[in-house]
Amino acid sequence: MDITFEQLPSGVTVISLKGRLDITGAMKIDVQFSAVTAANRAVVVDLGGVEFLASMGLRTLIVGAKSMHSKAGRMVLWRPRPVVEEVLVTSGTSTLIPIVQDFAEAEAQALG
Repeated sequence: MDITFEQLPSGVTVISLKGRLDITGAMKIDVQFSAVTAANRAVVVDLGGVEFLASMGLRTLIVGAKSMHSKAGRMVLWRPRPVVEEVLVTSGTSTLIPIVQDFAEAEAQALG
């Protein structure tokens, strides 16, 4: 699992993930992901490069979103692949963290 970060002029931080967000992938990015979500109030998570999402990956996303929410921050999930989006919807994660396919919409929702 690879993770990169980009701070946009709008104040949104984009976290891009690539690979398998399973137990191994989640363990690899957990510390960095948690640090970035804790330090920012508007985050868009680019899931376009995530080919597989398991329960530990869901945990990573949910813990980050809850941390942000407790500080009036917002996280938005952007462009997950259909197989990943199905896991997010089936697990109920999409009721906690919005999922969008359009970046402008993701950025606007993250900014509130």
